[in-house]
Amino acid sequence: MDERELQAPCRLPRDAAAAFARDGFVRLREVLTPAQIEHHAAAVDAAIAQRGAAQRPMQERTTYEKAFLQVMNLWTTSEAVRRLVFSGRLARIAAELLGVRGVRLYHDQALYKEAGGGPTPWHADQYYWPLSSDSCCTIWIPLQPTPLEMGPVAFSVGSHTRDLGRGLGISDESEAQISRALLGERLPVHETPFESGEISVHSGWTFHRAGPNATARTRRAMTIIYIDAAMRVAPPRNANQELDLAAWFPGLKPGDPAASPLNPELPLAPPPGAPEAGR
Repeated sequence: MDERELQAPCRLPRDAAAAFARDGFVRLREVLTPAQIEHHAAAVDAAIAQRGAAQRPMQERTTYEKAFLQVMNLWTTSEAVRRLVFSGRLARIAAELLGVRGVRLYHDQALYKEAGGGPTPWHADQYYWPLSSDSCCTIWIPLQPTPLEMGPVAFSVGSHTRDLGRGLGISDESEAQISRALLGERLPVHETPFESGEISVHSGWTFHRAGPNATARTRRAMTIIYIDAAMRVAPPRNANQELDLAAWFPGLKPGDPAASPLNPELPLAPPPGAPEAGR
């Protein structure tokens, strides 16, 4: 695997930034090749196995635990996963969509929805994050072609501009309340299969969910969360943000730049069309 491909630029569709600003998410095809997906899937699988991550039997789990096996900051223990998380190609996509000069890593997380795993309830990620602005996003990378029956991520179009349940974490309550709110607002839901190499990028306040995994295979997804390089830590607004402050911004306090050793500023691929070094 030629790792230089992860640092090569990716030319976004002309309307990608506008669609991201309008809808709160964008889907991008052929960002990674099928060979790259296969390579990175094996790396993430190995990193999870190294952590020894395991769950209780499905019938004994909470709604949150049934939704996915969640393993975070794999970049800190796997050099192979680190190369993906530190991809200049992906970092530039995030920076261009956010309209910022640079991005820092908030954290990565593998989200594996096991065979028979339940739905992921409606929620917005930024409920969990003690951030001073909305300049943040998540890149969602499925590690196999993901048909509807496997539970791909689905988005409520335009929901990032409305408070329809921002005080709710992932739960049966969030599913019920946010479903009613989205229905009342008549916001469309975008839910389609993902091809190999296709990714999505969504804003921190975009409401999203995923269906159950009705197949016999694990739905594997790797996510990378990016924040504006100029982001500062905000006072926690709930208990989950207090936990995130301690876990992802160790040693920092509200008002500090969001720049702990766990939040490096990521190198950006050169702009598309820029001359290669040495040319």
